[in-house]
Amino acid sequence: MSNLIVILLLTAVIVAALIALIVFAVRAAQRPRNALVGGGVGPELIERLLELKAAGQFDQAVFLVRGETGMSHRTAARFARRLKPAPPP
Repeated sequence: MSNLIVILLLTAVIVAALIALIVFAVRAAQRPRNALVGGGVGPELIERLLELKAAGQFDQAVFLVRGETGMSHRTAARFARRLKPAPPP
């Protein structure tokens, strides 16, 4: 009888852990870490970002991108580094 209780409890714990993992995976998939939160990257944001980079304020440019888009610090810094001004016509 005690073996049956132990088996049932162990099964319940395993099932609860699997359900928790499934819930965690679904929540993580609904909003990826670097998904854009606000309106995304618009021309105004790019213009302001290029101004900040030209003024030597790279950290402020990264914080601006993070605040406007919801990107992680690493992704926002990578985005800011790679953004180049448009060539003159």
